[in-house]
Amino acid sequence: MDDTQRQQHWQRTRRMTAWLLVLWLATGFCAAFFARELAGLTIFGWPLSFYLAAQGASLVYLAIIAVYAWRMRRLDRAAGGRP
Repeated sequence: MDDTQRQQHWQRTRRMTAWLLVLWLATGFCAAFFARELAGLTIFGWPLSFYLAAQGASLVYLAIIAVYAWRMRRLDRAAGGRP
């Protein structure tokens, strides 16, 4: 792998990581910022903000990790890394 391929690979990796970090930040921020408005909605007697903070954000975080692992494997294979 020559220098231009390494730079392209590193640029794609940084871009993907930046987008996933923005999604992570937005998920954590929105769950806390809109908690007061979402508290009026209830599911099984519990406020919706509780579910978003307890389960919803955790599921989004797991999805972010899965997307990162899947996409990095594809990027590494395309760059000539190990299968």
